Amino acid sequence: MVSTGLIAIDATILATAVPSVVKDLGDFSLFPWLFSVYLLAQAVSVPVYAKLADTFGRKPLMLLGIGLFLLGSLLCGVAWSMPALIAFRVVQGLGAGAVQPMAITIAGDIYTVEERAKAQGYIASVWAVSSVVGPTLGGVFAQLGIWRWIFLVNVPLCLVAGALIWRSFSESIERRSHRVDYAGATLLTVGLSLVILGVLEGGQAWAWGSPLGIGVFVAGVALLAGFVAVERRAAEPVLPLHLLTRRLLLTTSLLSLGVGAILIGLTSFVPTYLENSLGVSPLVGGLAVAALTLGWPVAATLSGRLFYLRYGFRPTVLVGMGLTLLGTLGLAATGQRPSVAVVAVTCFVTGLGLGLVATPSLIAAQASVDWAERGVVTGLNMFSRSIGSAVGAAIFGAVANHVVSASRRPETDPATATSSGSAVFWAVLVATVLSVAAGIAMPQVRADDGVGARTGDGPDDDVDAQAAAA
Repeated sequence: MVSTGLIAIDATILATAVPSVVKDLGDFSLFPWLFSVYLLAQAVSVPVYAKLADTFGRKPLMLLGIGLFLLGSLLCGVAWSMPALIAFRVVQGLGAGAVQPMAITIAGDIYTVEERAKAQGYIASVWAVSSVVGPTLGGVFAQLGIWRWIFLVNVPLCLVAGALIWRSFSESIERRSHRVDYAGATLLTVGLSLVILGVLEGGQAWAWGSPLGIGVFVAGVALLAGFVAVERRAAEPVLPLHLLTRRLLLTTSLLSLGVGAILIGLTSFVPTYLENSLGVSPLVGGLAVAALTLGWPVAATLSGRLFYLRYGFRPTVLVGMGLTLLGTLGLAATGQRPSVAVVAVTCFVTGLGLGLVATPSLIAAQASVDWAERGVVTGLNMFSRSIGSAVGAAIFGAVANHVVSASRRPETDPATATSSGSAVFWAVLVATVLSVAAGIAMPQVRADDGVGARTGDGPDDDVDAQAAAA
């Protein structure tokens, strides 16, 4: 729970201080990179950590992640420019790539599906507390002009988390030889980086239709195609693509992709939207987005006993997607008329929906495999969410930058801020609609007491998503 708190607080604490960071370091057009590079580093490292965790165990990887997150936080705290801060966020992301999936995987190892509902409730409570603490701290630090403490506050938390994991968690593992898929990891990293570069800098550093603009996308897609080819031949692929042939794992991964995009689109842009369009303080902007991250753990905590243990995973996910669609539609429809109260309410509804999607879909995926694959499956789910967030941050950032550039006014101009924020919210709504389609395609999933699991890929098959004996 303490380790999860590191990632949970970081998910919301920076967004409220973006205007302050930009004011100090400059380069508003670069601020989406603060989120994209962090999430990209997290995404591409998750599959590597997940594979190593199934080989060496969860504990060493968790401690490594905490150490990297500590180092990255210290470096971010002393960053002297926006490019430097972006570079140091990569180190933080590499740490987060280990901590978040390892925490969830450990919970999957030591609890049955029924017990896991309660355990996930405890973990969700961390997100509930962090959803208030993160934006509040970010807003306070921004108002006091000490935004660097957004990162430095992680230092004592990292030390406590590392000490607790070292002392309190023990595991029995079977050590075996392994082969790290360096080629796959490199192709994935560079390919995604080029795609994100093309999205963020297109129309800014170069014209969309210029040779450079087209070349960046072509090179990125070519490298990603090469990644797919390498993964099919790799002895131990960084991302086992064969898992995506299982309908349950494919649809839950697509849902996680959408959840990541929706989440980053709102947590990253809502505070800036409110602060620049209405002139509210960073603290108020942070509390508005806190409604989103508060609704999530509330729904996740209730999802087990009240929903998926009774009715199955798919109905729970569809209810969640319905709430998410309602919330994002309300936010997009009212985007041209900024209101803190409306934003808070629509974000809370969206958070409730995401909580009923993210946790049940992940547990369904985990419960369909045994211990040997659970780390990789968890990593695939976390990878999908991080990729959704990384690419989503780039796309939404490009949308906002385009509106700002077209207005020929600064991003702090209220009318410009309103228009750019509204455009981002409509883009988030599109991501929600696509996620609804993935939820509809998810196979019927039923959670029962007992052990063992089976998965069905037919449209009418049931899935007894139970905990495999561990």
